[in-house]
Amino acid sequence: MFKDCWALAVDAQEATSQSCQMFEGNCVNSASDRKHLQKKMSGAATGCEAEGDRVDLAEQSLLNKMIRRCLVRNRNQVEVLQADPTSPLYSVRTFEELRLKPELLKGVYEMGFNRPSRIQENALPMMLAQPAQNLIAQSQSGTGKTAAFSLAMLSHVNTANKWTQCLCIAPTYELALQIGQVIEQMGKFLPDVKLAYAVRGNRMVRGVKLQEHIVIGTPGTVLDWCTKYKLIDPKRITMFVLDEADVMIATQGHRDQSIRIQRQLSNECQMLLFSATFEDSVWTFAEQLVPDPNIIRLKRDEETLDTIKQFYVLCGDKEEKFTALCDLYGSLTVAQAMIFCHTRRMAAWLAASLTEEGHQVALLSGEMTVEQRAAVIERFRSGKEKVLVTTNVCSRGIDVEQVTLVVNFDLPVNMDGSADNETYLHRIGRTGRFGKRGFAVNMVDSKRSMDIINQIEMHFNRKIKKLDTGNSEEMETLLN
Repeated sequence: MFKDCWALAVDAQEATSQSCQMFEGNCVNSASDRKHLQKKMSGAATGCEAEGDRVDLAEQSLLNKMIRRCLVRNRNQVEVLQADPTSPLYSVRTFEELRLKPELLKGVYEMGFNRPSRIQENALPMMLAQPAQNLIAQSQSGTGKTAAFSLAMLSHVNTANKWTQCLCIAPTYELALQIGQVIEQMGKFLPDVKLAYAVRGNRMVRGVKLQEHIVIGTPGTVLDWCTKYKLIDPKRITMFVLDEADVMIATQGHRDQSIRIQRQLSNECQMLLFSATFEDSVWTFAEQLVPDPNIIRLKRDEETLDTIKQFYVLCGDKEEKFTALCDLYGSLTVAQAMIFCHTRRMAAWLAASLTEEGHQVALLSGEMTVEQRAAVIERFRSGKEKVLVTTNVCSRGIDVEQVTLVVNFDLPVNMDGSADNETYLHRIGRTGRFGKRGFAVNMVDSKRSMDIINQIEMHFNRKIKKLDTGNSEEMETLLN
């Protein structure tokens, strides 16, 4: 799965290699220390060769965290299943109802949270309840999930106790730092609450117990700190948070390490687990870790393509595809467009060709660092570029309301060469957002491509109409 150089760098960061550069000293417990460690640890992603960019779950999660600075509009209904069905179900509409410390409430408001999100309304009362309640929750990036459990940990800490009380694990070093940034921001008016990062590269002197109240880290390093170095007394942990469970189990070794950490904890420790998806493998993992949980999940909306008009265009080669694309762009009033290619090489060629034609073009592909990708997406979202040419690294999770046209310059296919229906849905779902009308155009350059279109039609039970980009009258009739 982890074919990109960026992902390999993350693996290397987590590998217990003898050549890994460690340093002795104090825990990372400030923003400046975190930035120093981040600079020390981050790996270069340039020079990578890949035929087709694959979506890496850890990369995608980090990217979504970086670009979703405010809450996204989530239309999913929240379903709550209580461990004790006879217990009253509490929800809140304001943060004041939670009776937080004034300093913590001030931090929440300064971060721009005016009222709880949909997931927070139901999750926060459970997280803050006394006696403690365990929770398994489904929540996507941008719904306020990280802020919710950060608030819970900050509320939970008793600063009079000089030992670690809250433990949070995330799948990668970068994701752990993102969580830490939220806690640092939210807790800025609680200077007595101390935070440490258990990430490889931040090794402590053996046997000296941490005094930091909250520890955030990756599974391998957290396990070492609890067992090998004895920096944390697991029996004193009273709140355990596992974030990105679906990403966690996709990373080799993380599942077993997480279970080993959980087994070190006391039976009274509060367990909170979060995942963007709830496939069977995630459920099995969650049930192993969280006894007698309350469950919050999103009711799945039906896959809807009703607001998206779908077409295909017959072409001979990439030059004919490019000509058809230019004809299409000239005939359709396009606010912004996203164009998907299979390979980085094709994406680079297409972006250069469109730029020569005078279009404002942004290019996004897998050899970029996640920070570079986030910067490109922010420029596209703000309208500095009108066209985004990308590989599959941008097929899901990116909401830009102004996108009216999605073009599959290359059709999405699985490893066996058949239609990748899930990726197709994610791609064309970048248009038709928030109930607005959108257009999806597929470039067909062979009989095999036509077979893929037929497979997509059968899967979604939707007719994809043929479009002749050389016939302006037909184009105007079909598109309008």
